[in-house]
Amino acid sequence: MVLAVTRTAPTFRALSTEECEAMLAAHHVGRMAFSFHDRVDIEPMHYVWSDGWIYGRTGEGTKVRALARNRRVAFEIDEVDALFDWRSVVAKGSLYLLDPDDEGPLAGEWQRAVSLLRLVIPEAFTPDDPTPGRAIVFRIRAEDVTGRAATP
Repeated sequence: MVLAVTRTAPTFRALSTEECEAMLAAHHVGRMAFSFHDRVDIEPMHYVWSDGWIYGRTGEGTKVRALARNRRVAFEIDEVDALFDWRSVVAKGSLYLLDPDDEGPLAGEWQRAVSLLRLVIPEAFTPDDPTPGRAIVFRIRAEDVTGRAATP
């Protein structure tokens, strides 16, 4: 006797704005994609989501030079439980470098960002900082946030 195996196709759907924002708030490691000339790079990084902004920190290097020329980035997070059981959120927007000495419209934003980042890494910007080379603080305005999910 041969048993027939019935397979159902996975279901794909768009995540709601609320689901996307809940995922962004629940996680603290994502990937930022940026371009420089004809090259696209993606780098993992820690972040904090707050009021439509992604706050993070990085060190000097190619990424900072690239972002000085093109502030447009994409930021992605994922939850993967199985091949057809996952959720993914992509936020697209402009990245702004924050300066602790800014007296203009962003005055106080560097300190706000550091306070938020310390929710994830309490030692950030202290003598016990586990990543002291990441002294450049930024925020990304999440202008376009979309998400997708698959269920078996």
